[in-house]
Amino acid sequence: MISVGVNGYGTIGKRVADAVRAQPDMRVVGVAKTRPNFEARGAVNEGYDLYAAIEERKPRFAEAGIDLAGDVEDLVAASDVVVDACPSGVGAENAKLYREYDTPAILQGGEDAGVVDVSFNARANYAEATDADLVRVVSCNTTGLSRLVAPLRDAYGVEKVRATLVRRGGDPAQSGRGPINDILPDPVSLPSHHGPDVKTVFPDLDIDTLGLKVPATLMHMHSVNVTLEAEPSADAVRDLLADERRTFVIPAGIGLDGAGALKEFAQDAGRPRADVWENCIWGESVTVEGSDLYLFQAIHQESDVVPENVDAIRAVTGAADAAESMAKTDEAMGLDAGLGAAAGAR
Repeated sequence: MISVGVNGYGTIGKRVADAVRAQPDMRVVGVAKTRPNFEARGAVNEGYDLYAAIEERKPRFAEAGIDLAGDVEDLVAASDVVVDACPSGVGAENAKLYREYDTPAILQGGEDAGVVDVSFNARANYAEATDADLVRVVSCNTTGLSRLVAPLRDAYGVEKVRATLVRRGGDPAQSGRGPINDILPDPVSLPSHHGPDVKTVFPDLDIDTLGLKVPATLMHMHSVNVTLEAEPSADAVRDLLADERRTFVIPAGIGLDGAGALKEFAQDAGRPRADVWENCIWGESVTVEGSDLYLFQAIHQESDVVPENVDAIRAVTGAADAAESMAKTDEAMGLDAGLGAAAGAR
């Protein structure tokens, strides 16, 4: 069993902890929190041992009636791998701690790529993370683009990618985020950071990205144009993407017309927290003109990186190859009985 610590039990951390606990070859040592908020209580209620991330705040937990199993250093020492799901920038600060204890760590996409040994996407470059000390699971948007690009490159070759990302203003619980009533170029300069981030996974990829931020909390939306090196039919592309593990090609005629319907569908399908782990690609949008492919896809920012974190754990420990790990992760999480099955798609 791989012993996994989760440093940061927030939007990503709590989902990763649950996904790790579901794996047949992993166990959760515990989770670390900076303060005794509702998520800390939730961790205890879920049966996770709780560790204090900040020494001077430990008395707050006692005052709140929450028992601690130790300090974050104890968690790191007891773990074979740590998943760092702390806010952006904190993971980079924690890297010294992980190196001090010689414990491999998985950081998140909000960290700078220069902090880690490799930026990771299971479908694209799993093997590069083998035996690495610090791995960065790329951001939700970069994960979504990498999952799309990898099979297209393998099957047809890719000359260039152009993507416009319409990004949610914040997660549902982020009451301080915006805009409230606006549509913002984000950033106004080009390219957005997403293209360069994808290049940390595909260094030789020609990709341009633009970003917009809108007053929504549910999902991101991508409008993608890929110039291929071949001229496949739209049906062939749909079949290719439908056969991928972590893409859901939305069939026509079932009423999934946007992010709100997708989240409702995931909830009705029994997904924990109504999570959508897959890229959701509208089959009707898949259009090919010569070598140019066009499509729309939706990305659930709170959850699409969760299976990637699980795979990264196996990669750094050398516990499985990419195909074996992805199959094991997806089966344990329930992703194999995915949204496609619930929609009656093949």
